[in-house]
Amino acid sequence: MDILKTLDTLNAAFGPSGCEEEVAAAIAKLAKPYCDEITTDVMGNLICHKKGPGKKIMFAAHMDSLGLMVTHIEKEGQLRVGKIGWIPEKEAVGTPVRFASGLKGVIHCNEMEDEGKVKPEDLYVDIGASSEAEAKKYVRPGDMCVYDTRSAMLCGNRIASCYTDNRSGCVVLLMAMEMLKKDVNDLYFVFTVQEEVGLRGGKTAAFGIAPDYGIAVDVTGADDVPKSMHGCSSSTGKGAAIKVKDSSVICSPAVNRILVELAEKKKIPYQMDVLTSGGTDAGSMIVTMDGVLTSGISIPCKFCHCPQEIVSADDMEACAKLCAAFAEYKF
Repeated sequence: MDILKTLDTLNAAFGPSGCEEEVAAAIAKLAKPYCDEITTDVMGNLICHKKGPGKKIMFAAHMDSLGLMVTHIEKEGQLRVGKIGWIPEKEAVGTPVRFASGLKGVIHCNEMEDEGKVKPEDLYVDIGASSEAEAKKYVRPGDMCVYDTRSAMLCGNRIASCYTDNRSGCVVLLMAMEMLKKDVNDLYFVFTVQEEVGLRGGKTAAFGIAPDYGIAVDVTGADDVPKSMHGCSSSTGKGAAIKVKDSSVICSPAVNRILVELAEKKKIPYQMDVLTSGGTDAGSMIVTMDGVLTSGISIPCKFCHCPQEIVSADDMEACAKLCAAFAEYKF
């Protein structure tokens, strides 16, 4: 599977939290050859089921992205917006965006002496309209937009792209499905909704599936940046990051022992993922029903939630191999 091409395919779909249908359709088309059944639940989670005789395993990668929602149209034609998920205001200023209709715009902020102190209420989107009446021909309150930046392959097999959080995790699950050779366990590859606004889709999907084991595939922080505050333990290019904790979860030691055993046995590069903030669908899966044995397989990501994030294609491949190994593990 061509990692950059597949990532671009998913990024081309419009899919902020609560509006993931286009992404789900793109993933379903790519996943169809590798599973027995594809369904969508009430929340909109895409569930790709590959039947097997063993344990029920749920892999979750959220397919929603961050976004902005129009809240008000100024008389000059600019669009005031509210954030869908956590967006760093300062880094977002100047970023091109697109709406589901194809309409383009640019994020900007109120004029101020110190642009380093941008607050959420300072943001607006300029679509080129010169008046409120003109803007209303194209948008209305409740419409959403997403980053509209391009992907590129950098040196060291790194990828710069918008929404590697978490379209890269979705690519990892698709790669893992492609790698499977044996029907050992009963596998559910779930592409979840509304993770960025509260781990919502993972919670309902896990409740419906009731898995024996859960693995969240998502990005994590990358520590290989200048003057790091060391709020994370992983680095890009050093392999799959096996999650120990973040602010949403303390992962199952029993599951992590298996993941480490598999990584070492199969010579898959790995590292441990300790994150002092943030969360993934692991946080919702682990407390579902009477509890699910849960961990995460993470992709170290620089500049998370910024308009351009950086991940390693090699790390993505390592994550896919570790997912496939866990899927074929005989418990």
